[in-house]
Amino acid sequence: MERDELARMVESAGGRLYLTGGSVRDSLRGLPPSDDDYCVTGLTAEGFEALFPDSRLLGKAFPVYRLQVEGRWTELSLARTESKAGIGHASFDVAVSPLITIEQDLRRRDLTINALAFDVLAKRLIDPFGGGKDIQEGRIRAVSPAFAEDPLRVYRAARFAAQLGFTIDPATVDLMNRLRAELTALSVERVFAETRRALCSERPSVYFRALLEAGVLDVHFPEIRALCGVEQPQKHHPEGDVFEHAMQVLDAAARLTEREEVRFAALVHDLGKAETPRQLWPAHHGHEARGAALVRRLCARLKLPASWRRCAVFAAERHMQAHVLKEMRPIKVVELLEAANRNPIGVDGFAAVATADVRGRNKPDLIDENAEMMVDLWRRMTSEITGRDIGCACGGKAFGEALRKARADFVRRARG
Repeated sequence: MERDELARMVESAGGRLYLTGGSVRDSLRGLPPSDDDYCVTGLTAEGFEALFPDSRLLGKAFPVYRLQVEGRWTELSLARTESKAGIGHASFDVAVSPLITIEQDLRRRDLTINALAFDVLAKRLIDPFGGGKDIQEGRIRAVSPAFAEDPLRVYRAARFAAQLGFTIDPATVDLMNRLRAELTALSVERVFAETRRALCSERPSVYFRALLEAGVLDVHFPEIRALCGVEQPQKHHPEGDVFEHAMQVLDAAARLTEREEVRFAALVHDLGKAETPRQLWPAHHGHEARGAALVRRLCARLKLPASWRRCAVFAAERHMQAHVLKEMRPIKVVELLEAANRNPIGVDGFAAVATADVRGRNKPDLIDENAEMMVDLWRRMTSEITGRDIGCACGGKAFGEALRKARADFVRRARG
């Protein structure tokens, strides 16, 4: 079914069809629209189902249907209003009625950039809250004080800021802060879902900086908040405190890899510096082991995937070794590369964290020779030194030791 045909059928039954949300926002930004979402006004659930008997009902609390439009399965919801009924993300009273207008439906949305609709038949933008201007000016702004009715919107606002590269309006930052007490009522799965989407953006640091500005970063990320104000040696870290370093490292990692778990590992690689006794600042000897323990705690609390935890713990424990590859004994180099290869992070991922680590010091374009050597050595070593090449008919542990020795000899020759 074509979109205009769908709209005419809805109109024939006394309703109106609107495109809403992300597809309208993307169109205003000059981007290809994302998945189309529709809102239907003027119809009851019974009327909609009679009109489209092939539609599939999805919603339980309110009617949402799936229907094929222009060859794709698309969601259509009936216009509704919402009102707060308790604490948390899911405590709402929902009203669905054919009398609800598109403007009333848009008012329940979180941000003005999402409170947009497009009348399919009239080819007209519906923008009652200034979302179009906010898109032009790069601003994240709450539709109304009702933003504070849903604590998940704190993370959504920060996530959209990261994804779109926008700044958050000060009044909205204040609303985010007012929701601090309710954030603990959110499931960690929902927090992780928003965080994961933010990590996929071009500048994921915007997400964590926004939460810090709103005074809520420590609610779910206390280990990251603890990095604020922790001094580092000025000679090696001209960027400032450990939090600033972590943000620069995260953005550098985002430019190097699309792997979410590697970006996360880069973010948390220096958590241990927050637990260095203040009298020892700016040195942070032994922060690797302290950091690994903090990473485990953070991952367990947020129920992160095991692969993320293993990547992040490895980065926290071993990242300092990546910077001294040229000085390490050949056998230690081999052991490090083999350990990285066995870990979900992989040699390439570990090299990305190492490169991001050196670039996160006000040096966004620095070439890290140790990281480049790491990848090159592993590629050449594994292709040139195989079980057939080591002349050992033994098996088990003896074979592993012989292979490792041969690889160490290769590293020695390769480094000259």
